[in-house]
Amino acid sequence: MTPMTPGGEQTTTAAAPAGHARRTAKRAMVGRLSWGLADQAASSLSNFVVGIYVARSLGLTAFGVFSLAWVTYGVVLSVSRGLATDPLVVRFSGVSDASWRGAVARSSGTALGVGAAIGAACLALGPVLGGDVGSAFACLGVVLPGLLLQDAWRYAFFAAGTGRKAFVNDLVWGVALVPAMVLAAHVGSVAAFVLAWGASAAVAAAYGCLQSGIRPRLTGAREWLRGHRDLGYRYLLENVSTSGASQLRAYGLGAIVGVGAVGAVRGAELLLGPFMAVLMGLSLVTVAEAARVLRRTPHRLGAFCLLLGGGQAVAALLWGAALLLVPDRVGALVLGDVWSSASGLIVPATLGVAGAGLGTGAAAGLRALAAARRSLRCQLFASTCYVVGGLGGAAVAGTVGSAWGVAAATVCGSAVWWLQLRSALRERHQNPIPEVRTS
Repeated sequence: MTPMTPGGEQTTTAAAPAGHARRTAKRAMVGRLSWGLADQAASSLSNFVVGIYVARSLGLTAFGVFSLAWVTYGVVLSVSRGLATDPLVVRFSGVSDASWRGAVARSSGTALGVGAAIGAACLALGPVLGGDVGSAFACLGVVLPGLLLQDAWRYAFFAAGTGRKAFVNDLVWGVALVPAMVLAAHVGSVAAFVLAWGASAAVAAAYGCLQSGIRPRLTGAREWLRGHRDLGYRYLLENVSTSGASQLRAYGLGAIVGVGAVGAVRGAELLLGPFMAVLMGLSLVTVAEAARVLRRTPHRLGAFCLLLGGGQAVAALLWGAALLLVPDRVGALVLGDVWSSASGLIVPATLGVAGAGLGTGAAAGLRALAAARRSLRCQLFASTCYVVGGLGGAAVAGTVGSAWGVAAATVCGSAVWWLQLRSALRERHQNPIPEVRTS
């Protein structure tokens, strides 16, 4: 019954507005996550189409060369995210517009600077390597600044809670990819496909400047690095250990088994593309949302992370089960010559993605808590397991052994992530110190 005042009038309880506020906050979070999923779907689809198109156009060996450039880009992207955009998401999610705009100008300038510096190194390395590998690396050096700036806009939009803009930006990249890939197919070389992929990203990067109304400040990179070095350098090590492990495995697999094995592994990853892309770009959505949960309802952070990681793991397992039902003729239609090698890796690749998906829930929680030391320890352990499992398995049983070694490594790494998150939550409960930065 609604309580009455002494004069007989009904009063409203405090629970009603509080409940309405909670429902509004949930709807807002669902909306942001929905745009995040839509953006990841667009990113996944474009990555999948590029991989399939290149695989069918070039064949297994040349596709392996393209894959080496792809994993190298992943390492550089990890450098950019660790130094520029991961601190942005942790410290500038849900802040005032003025604080966000100033931070984005500096962080995007940092990403652009990273792309220019490492791109110059790739250009110099290309002639030294020679052949298709050398030309692929030289072309990668040309397109790195645009690739990193496009990624920086996605992080900036999700930090502001405007995931719709990130989704539109990825759509622009996808549209620009179509004519670029067609032109590359006419040329028929690995270098042409690398240039087409990066040039279309540069179109989306330029559009991001129009969307945000912000110009990247290269001169603000030093200020940004100095102001966020407590997180940035740890995130740099953490991210590079992740992508560096993938690169070491790719190079080692190529040396132990052959470049064709790299193409087979990449083909299996393409089959699991929707989840691989989500895992690679997960912090676009989940770290920002975990940071909001921590600020508003900190006691729910653990449940949020468990739901996030568990949901991804289950979805990956369901997708892998569906892939096992694909007829060989359909698979060959999609991947061409790569299918026969990649199809034998579906089961271990699925288990690896499921294990990694479970761990990303805990990783998002540690990032939101700004527990950089704990997350760095977790990632170094997981990356070491990844390299040892991937290369040890390759030495014992070739490409299939490498895939099973990686699957076992990701499950072990996931367990360590969750143990560290539990410890961090317990530590924060005993000594709560909020992580807030608005400048």
